[in-house]
Amino acid sequence: MSERLRAELRQNKPFSSLEQAALLGIARTAAVLDHAVAEGLRPYGVTPTQYNVLRILRGAGAAGLCRAEVRDRMISPVADVTRLLDRLADAGYVARVRDAEDRRYVTARITADGLALLERADGMVQRLQKDLLGHLSQTKLKQLVALLDEARPVPAGV
Repeated sequence: MSERLRAELRQNKPFSSLEQAALLGIARTAAVLDHAVAEGLRPYGVTPTQYNVLRILRGAGAAGLCRAEVRDRMISPVADVTRLLDRLADAGYVARVRDAEDRRYVTARITADGLALLERADGMVQRLQKDLLGHLSQTKLKQLVALLDEARPVPAGV
């Protein structure tokens, strides 16, 4: 099993199973990559989660999305999407509009400032992706993507 992972975690005992080694390897890798992305986004004043929401809203276009639709498209689910959208709205990156017919239905849309932030940050994120994973061949990247797809449970409705 992974001697490198054991060394990184300073674990003396072997992993109890290959499944444990795999889960810890995925978690460790995700944490290292997430930290790098968070550090890369820090100068832009947004977290990876906020950046993800802005990308989701950019993809939705002028129609925007309701809170539940944003939640369902997020990479990492968060407990309070409403508060997340509040922070983005307070920063001027998101505008929310209540439906005239049903005041409970609120649509979030990315603003021009939000689009400008993404425009500035996108290049850095793409360079960071290359820096973090560019040492892997295209074949290995395809294998990695396929293995990760296979490892994740299929969500309901997909």
